[in-house]
Amino acid sequence: MSRGSWPGWRPILVAAGAALVVAGLGTAATDLGPWYQELRKPPWQPPDWLFGPAWTLIYALTALAGAMAWQAARTGRERRRILGLFGLNAGLNVLWSWLYFTWQRPGWALAEAVLLWLSIVLLIKGIAPLSGRASWLLLPYLLWVSFATALNLAIVLLNAPGLPA
Repeated sequence: MSRGSWPGWRPILVAAGAALVVAGLGTAATDLGPWYQELRKPPWQPPDWLFGPAWTLIYALTALAGAMAWQAARTGRERRRILGLFGLNAGLNVLWSWLYFTWQRPGWALAEAVLLWLSIVLLIKGIAPLSGRASWLLLPYLLWVSFATALNLAIVLLNAPGLPA
């Protein structure tokens, strides 16, 4: 790699590293043990094996969107806004896994999923002026979280009132 090409790769590597950290924290919270297995789930829930590849693709697209937006930013203020939006989203992304799987509170996770969804909308709107292409890369994430929120709601309804609040 030539010396001049490193700065162009730095945002991509940092974004990829951040995505790996978020994925790792979410994975650490995800326990598909007896509690999860005993939940009633709707017939339209995808098989458990599909969630890993779906999230891998989403994290890759999100990292790429973040790197593209960072490279398109012209000012420190724009870059701080990008970091803030992605940081908020990352925190909410990880929190959902902890609420749902670790603390076994699907109802709380459902309420938090609305905030996660809104943070993706904010991300899309926040980076669109910098890079329209980057904002489009987040559309699969928005669609997946929309689906996951509907799935979360269905599980809450199918298992109520037996679920803790």
